[in-house]
Amino acid sequence: MKLLSLQEVEYVAFKIAQAVMTKNEPIPDFSSRFEGVLESCLAAPFQKYGGQYVYSGLTAKAANLFYLMVKNHPFENGNKRIAITTLMVFLASNNKWLEVDQKEFYNFAVWVASSPATLKDEVVQGVEKFLKKYLVSL
Repeated sequence: MKLLSLQEVEYVAFKIAQAVMTKNEPIPDFSSRFEGVLESCLAAPFQKYGGQYVYSGLTAKAANLFYLMVKNHPFENGNKRIAITTLMVFLASNNKWLEVDQKEFYNFAVWVASSPATLKDEVVQGVEKFLKKYLVSL
């Protein structure tokens, strides 16, 4: 399974979000991100405990990546948009894609963003269910 590097997020996912997913609020320059937060979001889905991955399988890793990208706010603005594009780049790099309506996907990201942190496990399970519903092979 291929994980995403910081450089891939900057040069692919971030640039796509900035160029294509426009809103009334622009996405600030990549260098303005909160130091260390993005790196943590990218690493957490691949952490191991006792030699075993904490999150097994592509959808579990993708669900945690998406949740953390939305909830941990690695950027000053545009976190949901960047989380969506980062997730899609991660899936595509692993020969998967989501066939889902753009508005439904964005509304889902809003739901994740507004969820209470105390329900993290339940929300991540909801993200994984959402991914499984729309996941297709490339």
